[in-house]
Amino acid sequence: MKLPGKTVERLSEYRRSLLDCLSKGKTHIYSHEMAGLHSITAVQVRRDLMLIGYSSMKKRGYDAMELVNVIGQIIDHNEGFNVAVVGMGNLGRAITAYFKGKRPKLNIVATFDVDENKVNRVIAGVNCYHIRDIKEIVAKQKITIAIIASPPDSASQIADMLIVAGVKGILNFTTTPLNVPPTIFLEEYDMITSLEKIAYFVK
Repeated sequence: MKLPGKTVERLSEYRRSLLDCLSKGKTHIYSHEMAGLHSITAVQVRRDLMLIGYSSMKKRGYDAMELVNVIGQIIDHNEGFNVAVVGMGNLGRAITAYFKGKRPKLNIVATFDVDENKVNRVIAGVNCYHIRDIKEIVAKQKITIAIIASPPDSASQIADMLIVAGVKGILNFTTTPLNVPPTIFLEEYDMITSLEKIAYFVK
């Protein structure tokens, strides 16, 4: 099943909210409650869930655990993916610490840097390797996805190294736009642009 990117984003957000509800002892949720949590309409929630073949809302609303499992079956890979973070400055450390253990199907198994003071150490709970060893470690650890959190001027070179190493998806946290082959799924997140967008609308 090929879903639109925005739908996948919303499903991920729904699951996060559902897990939060479950952690607070709430076992069922209505579409309008879910919509309120994400500032969208109940119609949009129902449309997204029908798109993945789920429409069993009962009098008590959706069964939160059941829906978490259904969303997982749709957007997760059966065996999961191993992930690497490249660039272990403040941002790379924060990303690694935040994501590690958050999703059982997305495992950060390696980090990379050029700083000899960081290499061969465990940082944020993950082994850090020298960037020159990317190809070897990607193959050895069966890494499919990489997050680039390096200085902007090295992002393009790092992306090329990751692609040669066999990585299939890249999340780019730098301000440098990347050009990748169509066989690579690229997601780019520029925090400066996002903050400037907020500032414009606040103004």
